[in-house]
Amino acid sequence: MPDKRNALPARHELKFFINRAELAALRARLRPVLNLDEHCVKGRAYAVRSLYFDDVDDMAWRDKVNGVMDRDKYRIRIYRHSDKEIFLERKRKLGDLIQKSSAKISRRLCEQIISGDPRGLQSASNPLLRDMYAQMRTRLLRPAVIVDYEREAYLHPAEDVRITFDMALRSGLYSKDLFDASIPTICPLDPGLEILEVKFNNYLPDYVRALLNGVRADRSAVSKYVLCRRYEPLDG
Repeated sequence: MPDKRNALPARHELKFFINRAELAALRARLRPVLNLDEHCVKGRAYAVRSLYFDDVDDMAWRDKVNGVMDRDKYRIRIYRHSDKEIFLERKRKLGDLIQKSSAKISRRLCEQIISGDPRGLQSASNPLLRDMYAQMRTRLLRPAVIVDYEREAYLHPAEDVRITFDMALRSGLYSKDLFDASIPTICPLDPGLEILEVKFNNYLPDYVRALLNGVRADRSAVSKYVLCRRYEPLDG
């Protein structure tokens, strides 16, 4: 059976900076009426780590900074610093919409890709792996930065709404060791700020909109990838 994450439809994605007091108030509204993501064991946030890739010209970074509307980002993602589930993902921006493709990979293949070796991906059954092969061969895609945070996610079945608190954002600086939980990291955000994301298919149901009404948060085209590369001497 194909992985249902392989080709998800394009969705709306709204992003905000939110202070911790407002986040706590919003949490108090959401918990009684929305379902927590299954990964929030005992109601607790879970660790997400992504290793983002970019090409030799840093075009994923430059396209975001320059406001290019249609662009792709590639990453390998794990949870709780474990190799139990490893996903290669492509996040594609299509104007105001976001589309994500995903392929579950083995640790061996993960380490092969991180090392810069795309051999064998061209014959994979999953189209994302074949695409990764082309990107590594033609654009010399390679690991760029590790992004860490703690995620607390709330779900509503109407329009597949997903509201996430992405907290304690950390940049892995120059380390590319995806599975080492002890690498040095640094927070790229101003003190007291976290990230709120609201995702849905076609429209945000009135019921959910009412829960968010009055929340003081600053809408922003937040990019965790760009934030976590802020310590590198890149030019726009």
